[in-house]
Amino acid sequence: MKLRTAPLSFAFVITLITLLMLSACRTTEPPAEERRPGLPTPPADDRELRTEQIPSDVDIDSLLAEMTLEEKVGQIFVVPAYGTFRNDRDPDYLRLKRLIRDYHIGGLIFMSGDIYGQAVLTNRYQEQSSVPLWISQDMEFGAAMRVRGTTRITPAMGIAATGDPHNAWLKGKITAREASALGVHQIFAPVLDVNNNPENPVINVRSFSASPQMVAEFGMQKVEGIESEGVLATAKHFPGHGDTDTDSHLALPVINHDYARLDSLELHPFRVSVSNGLRSVMSAHIAFPAISENIDMPATLDASVLNRVLRDTLGFDGLIVTDGLNMQGITDTFSPGDAVIRALNAGADMMLMSPDEMTAVNEVIRAVESGRISEERIEQSARKILQLKKEHGVFENHMVDLDALANRINTPDYQTIAERIARESVTLLKNENDVLPIREVDNLNILAVALADDRSGSTGSGFARELRNYHSNVNFHVLDQRTSEEEKERIVTAAENADLILIGSFIIVRSHQPMQVQPEQLALLRKLTSMDKPSGVIAFGNPYVVQDLPDADVHMMAWASTAHQISQTVPALFGASKISGKLPINIPGMYKIGDGIEIDQSVVRLDRPEAAGLSTDSLLHIDMIMQKAIDDSVFPGGVVGVMRDGALVWQNGYGYHDYTKTTQTAPNTVFDLASITKAMATTTSIMKLVDDGRISLDDPVYQYIEEFDEGEKRDVTIRHLLLHTSGLAAFRVYVDELQTRDEIVKAVRNEPLENTPGEEYVYSDLGFILLGEIVHEVTGTRLDRFARNHFFYPMGLSSTHFNPKRVGRWVSNRIPPTEIDVSFDRGTVQGDVHDERAFFMDGVAGHAGLFSTAREIASWSYMLLNGGKYGGHQYLSRETIDLFSGPRSPVNHRGYGFDRKSGSASTAGQLTGERTFGHLGFTGTSVWMDPDENIAIILLTNRTFPSREYGSDISRIRARIADAVMNSIEIHYSQTEEE
Repeated sequence: MKLRTAPLSFAFVITLITLLMLSACRTTEPPAEERRPGLPTPPADDRELRTEQIPSDVDIDSLLAEMTLEEKVGQIFVVPAYGTFRNDRDPDYLRLKRLIRDYHIGGLIFMSGDIYGQAVLTNRYQEQSSVPLWISQDMEFGAAMRVRGTTRITPAMGIAATGDPHNAWLKGKITAREASALGVHQIFAPVLDVNNNPENPVINVRSFSASPQMVAEFGMQKVEGIESEGVLATAKHFPGHGDTDTDSHLALPVINHDYARLDSLELHPFRVSVSNGLRSVMSAHIAFPAISENIDMPATLDASVLNRVLRDTLGFDGLIVTDGLNMQGITDTFSPGDAVIRALNAGADMMLMSPDEMTAVNEVIRAVESGRISEERIEQSARKILQLKKEHGVFENHMVDLDALANRINTPDYQTIAERIARESVTLLKNENDVLPIREVDNLNILAVALADDRSGSTGSGFARELRNYHSNVNFHVLDQRTSEEEKERIVTAAENADLILIGSFIIVRSHQPMQVQPEQLALLRKLTSMDKPSGVIAFGNPYVVQDLPDADVHMMAWASTAHQISQTVPALFGASKISGKLPINIPGMYKIGDGIEIDQSVVRLDRPEAAGLSTDSLLHIDMIMQKAIDDSVFPGGVVGVMRDGALVWQNGYGYHDYTKTTQTAPNTVFDLASITKAMATTTSIMKLVDDGRISLDDPVYQYIEEFDEGEKRDVTIRHLLLHTSGLAAFRVYVDELQTRDEIVKAVRNEPLENTPGEEYVYSDLGFILLGEIVHEVTGTRLDRFARNHFFYPMGLSSTHFNPKRVGRWVSNRIPPTEIDVSFDRGTVQGDVHDERAFFMDGVAGHAGLFSTAREIASWSYMLLNGGKYGGHQYLSRETIDLFSGPRSPVNHRGYGFDRKSGSASTAGQLTGERTFGHLGFTGTSVWMDPDENIAIILLTNRTFPSREYGSDISRIRARIADAVMNSIEIHYSQTEEE
């Protein structure tokens, strides 16, 4: 044991001596006279920070008087940070922490990140600073430009395309609200550059317009929206970055215009905003030799531009922020410190993103000590920054409330407004041969090509996904930098087999990258657009790309390549949203400011509830109503659909196809509609014949059904059949003896009357069987084919059929069973019509037999509520729809072929309007349309499974769902909109 302890003791002594030596080295500093003058104190772990709270009413002059030169210099620097998780020992985190603690940096600019990552890091960085940090961020396209999960809003040029400056105000307000929630005090937006040069590689859609007046108007509104939330707006890039073909990130652009030209165009938006109280401006790294004494000097470093033009001529007395000092337009010529010193002498106050902050700080301190710049000049800018911190309450409250983020960011209201703006921004410049709106019946096969300037291979996948929401056969290819010759050949082959070619251009403005279509890509695209078939170009980015493809039949502007913008643009191609945008730029030789073709919405759009003025929170009550009904075995499953103002905002499946609970009910489940057939197929077809003058409501039935040419049956008219006042019985079993179509139809034709025509209401399947036969007699086409040819097929209702098993398994596999039939030995009825009479009539009858989905019933409902127009085609006249859907019966509330709401006990609920019309189905289906609220409420279930004794509570469920939907209607679509 002694032999082992001796070495340990020796090692302990050596270790102790070493630690003492290291400690001495760490705590011993050189004498003050040996330190290099003007440098910050070297960092030390035990160095004390100023931890006392600066009072919110601090006197800025007194605070400045207490500051060292190093602290004053630090205040003018804003350094980049990233808002994603950082470990405490992450090198980048430690470097930034050192800049804050030891170089007294005044502010941060967050470059990118996520909501909680940025918020948490903001608080951690704030804790390190003796003077609270000023937090800034570039949020031109909304907070989502830099922070994942926040609200993304259309670029400036798209905002101007809406034609409504209030949208710029809303964009500013929403962005500022989210910025404020994240602890951001200053937004580097709006861009007030006039984009009058199509070759501009860096501004493009970031500008509002090529019109200085439009830029001024929309820019001023955005500034006001931002500042209304207590956040500082910053207009950029003074004196104008719009008329250059050089990217200042890569080199120094030069604009040779004289002052008269600049004053009439580039300066106009800045002049307007300054006169309206603009408080912050960002400079441009561009040389303006015609107005400067310094021919090659960037405006950021040029007193001729910042002091003489901005401050003296325009009268601006606010904060001047440099554009990023790490851009090559600066770094190619000037050292980090020299750039800051020159910017200060030129009149700039806030130094943004120096490429080397420590070197720059040290050089500025030396410049003060050498007399190159005065300490008073440093104080002048530091005072502005500190005063802004005081005015914005930064001394009082500079920590982010993490608990509040969940209800302050990306709210349904913000999303709804952003999506509305995106839809309104869509601009159609060319639509030869009325290619738009696209109808599937005219274009069975679509080729979609995503043109990209990257190598990811996935660009534009969202474009294809959205197209498939509105069209069932879309062939998608990507044309990017990695596309092989073999793939190009496949694209050409696909184009030859397509009926329509859509090119989505995802060429966007990116620093350090070209924004033109590459020659090898252009050759292929021109080959596609020269084919003898319709083609279209949708510009999800650079709008000038249409110059390269002039032969396309459609030119559409969508302004951005984000999923948000794509999802709001694609519906416009199909008529699912109105197109109303107007071009805010000139496209030389093709289009001018103000051009734009308008097309009204004419098909149903998929959207969120708030887009139609409904509350998602309230609609969630439907989930519990349906779950309780399923738990109580009212039905095994079902789908609820809600369509309002042309938007299908609720389409949810609940439960299962049957009680084995192995197949879930999906939103696209196909249901046996039962008696909804009377309205959707038979009545709609009769309306068409009335519209066309082929029949009249007062036509006696015997004109078409000869068996009615006797006795009181001669008095029965089509009107009576539609109102269930013909005198016919409610139904007959028939099928216990008659099991062919001809036998059943013959029996119905020969049915005697039980009541005098027109005197009593008896809901009768028999009357609607006869109406189906009348359609056949008049047109020579059976009801199923007539409805399919004239309505369902041209409307794109691909899942709406009689006899869906004959269509294919892609439809029949989505159908839940409706009964286990023991009366007629049909077994499990699945994919065949539940009604026995319709079943033995070959599945086609005027009273039952139709199958469909909630989405397709919503489309049919929208056609009726939209005055008979759908997909750009007029199917029925508004007058005929009003005639049939109104109260027409002398003995009850019904319309022609439609049920109508009848008192507070109606299955349409208590809250729908008096004009509500629709129909019910025995299998547990219903559709109610309230024209006053422009809403359709759809419930599809298979409540008759496993037997029709189930589901007795279905009427109460229908009413509760209708009331839940109507309760969700909000008085105002959005609080933010109203503000």
